[in-house]
Amino acid sequence: MSQVPSSALRHPGGSLMAEAKTKATEASVDEYLASRASAEQLADCKALMAMFKRVTKQPAKMWGPSIVGYGSYSYRYESGHTGECCLAGFAVRGRELVVYLVADGSEQQALLSKLGKHKMGKSCLYFKRLADLDAKVLESLVVGSIAETKRRHTVHSGA
Repeated sequence: MSQVPSSALRHPGGSLMAEAKTKATEASVDEYLASRASAEQLADCKALMAMFKRVTKQPAKMWGPSIVGYGSYSYRYESGHTGECCLAGFAVRGRELVVYLVADGSEQQALLSKLGKHKMGKSCLYFKRLADLDAKVLESLVVGSIAETKRRHTVHSGA
C-alpha cells in the first residue's frame, strides 16, 4: 500500500488532489524583488506596487515564492477543488515582468489592443518594461480583472 503525502488533500468524492503551492506567505516582498529584478525592473516593480496598492487598497504580500499579490479571493472548481489566490498580482520572470489578469471580455480585449508592446497568455500579461505600455490602459485592465474576479468568486474582506 502506498503512503499518501501529508500535503495531499482529498476531493469530496475521496480522490486525491494536490495542495495548492501558491499560498500567501510571510516572505519579504523587498527581498524577493532584490533577488530577482534588474535595476530597471525594480523601478517598474515599484511603480506596479504603487498602482496595485492604489487599486486594491491592500498591502503587498508574497504568494508562493514568486508572486507579489494584493488582496485575496476563494475559488471552487466544478471538480470540487477549492483554494485561495491573490486578487491581483505580478512577478519577475527573467527578463520579463508578468501581471496576472482576467482579460476574457470584449472590453478587456479592446484595452489589450491599446496597451502597447506585450504578450498575453491565458491569464498572464508579459512585458519587458513599463515604458512600452500605456500606464492608464494597464490600470484599466487591472481594475477590469479585479471586477471580473469579484463577480466570479468570493473576495475576502478588505479586497
